[in-house]
Amino acid sequence: MKNIKFTFTILFICAGLSAQKQNVLFILVDDLKPTINAFGASQMITPNFDSFADQSVVFTNTQCQQAVCAASRVSFMTGMRPDYTQILDLKTHMRDKVPNSLTLPEYFKQNGYETAGIGKVLHGAKNNDPQSWSIPFIKDDFLPFNSNFDVPVDHQYQNKKTKKIYRQLLANNTKKNAIRKELAKAGGRPSTEMLDIPDNAYADGALALRSIELLKTFQKNNTPFFLTVGFHKPHLPFVAPKKYWDLYDRDAIELAAYQKPAKDAPQYALHTWGELKGYSDIKKNIGADGLVMEAKQRELIHGYYASVSYIDAQLGLLLEHLKSSGLQENTVVVLIGDHGWHLGDHGVWNKHTNYEQATRTPLFVMTPKGKKGVKNASPTELIDVFPTLCEGVGLASPSHLQGKSLMPIVKGEKTKVKEIALSQFPRGPKMGYAARSERYRYIEWREGNYKKSKDYIHGKVLATELYDYKVDPLEKRNLIDDPDYSDVKRSMQTHLNQLVNN
Repeated sequence: MKNIKFTFTILFICAGLSAQKQNVLFILVDDLKPTINAFGASQMITPNFDSFADQSVVFTNTQCQQAVCAASRVSFMTGMRPDYTQILDLKTHMRDKVPNSLTLPEYFKQNGYETAGIGKVLHGAKNNDPQSWSIPFIKDDFLPFNSNFDVPVDHQYQNKKTKKIYRQLLANNTKKNAIRKELAKAGGRPSTEMLDIPDNAYADGALALRSIELLKTFQKNNTPFFLTVGFHKPHLPFVAPKKYWDLYDRDAIELAAYQKPAKDAPQYALHTWGELKGYSDIKKNIGADGLVMEAKQRELIHGYYASVSYIDAQLGLLLEHLKSSGLQENTVVVLIGDHGWHLGDHGVWNKHTNYEQATRTPLFVMTPKGKKGVKNASPTELIDVFPTLCEGVGLASPSHLQGKSLMPIVKGEKTKVKEIALSQFPRGPKMGYAARSERYRYIEWREGNYKKSKDYIHGKVLATELYDYKVDPLEKRNLIDDPDYSDVKRSMQTHLNQLVNN
């Protein structure tokens, strides 16, 4: 009788374990380009990204759907392309255009998960879309900042005059954008900052600590969770504690190898990097050739690297807690950037293009039973994250999603789930679409103003571009009129039209 009871007890425990829902930790890193070791680069010091890659499947050819924060985030959070979401700028809000939008955390909430968000997450939705979260979204104001330092909003303002202006504006409840403009006028909004302060004197260090507190609470309550952690850096301004700047020798930093527009490409394919010029120390550092002066280029790149190393340290804290707490054994972890970033290549900075440095972004998927230490170069998209996480925890994906689950690759069943990835970016009365295969990028610029209607989808093609990354990784020359590439052009055009026109 005792043996029978023991057997039933074991079976009951096993059944409970098998029925236990897997957790999700979704990590977003703002403006993270794939120039880390896991992607074949060696410029940055990122031991925790490297360790994470050893435990994950790393997708090395992932493209965002639009290289700007709000449009990209609304797209991957809903699993739908920007032409559906109609979020193509920083001003339009998600539910103003598609009121019944279904977000990724909202879907998990509907399926019994405790959903929580912290940091920069659903930029492009009002108040981070309250209906997506079972726990009210945690704003930076409520993070456990280091009590020995002033709490920075963007970064500290060391000039006494601008500090005074800053505090007065805050006291008057001035809007954030207006604060930035006033500080820039007063010379108090530099593009970089290097202070000898602890990690949690800045938002991302405090954010990592609060995220660990949340993980502890979820585990204590035995609650299946979907936690989204949105790190702010390396977004401008390039701000990180001094110890991360000290990791690099500025004189040894290499500048972008090619700082000219691609030959035979339309002029409007690029932009005038207004985001960077909004900082108070940039315009005086632009040379007669229209490029950022070399010393300032090195400072900016140095700041970007330091900011990524700072985030790497915060990632390490999260991953170490997952491991030491045992949560790693029952948690799917996905890490992405929301898009890439130009660091002087083609003579531009920021994102906002259809070129590789703006659209390509990291994607890591770590599952308890998936492959580890695998790199996959097939075309993938950020809209694939929604169905991937659903399949990863055993949920049926909503039928309307436009992305495809990457779990067949994570499990080792397939090496590819699609032929191309699609990005887009508007330029006034034009929309540019970029199709990226394993080797090529094909771009069509179509006529039509996105602010008035979606007529650009079937608009007249004004210009086309084609790049071969095997022979021209820096996108020096538009190959669209090269007869040797006529078959490639035709094939890529067909793939692009199948996604855009239907």
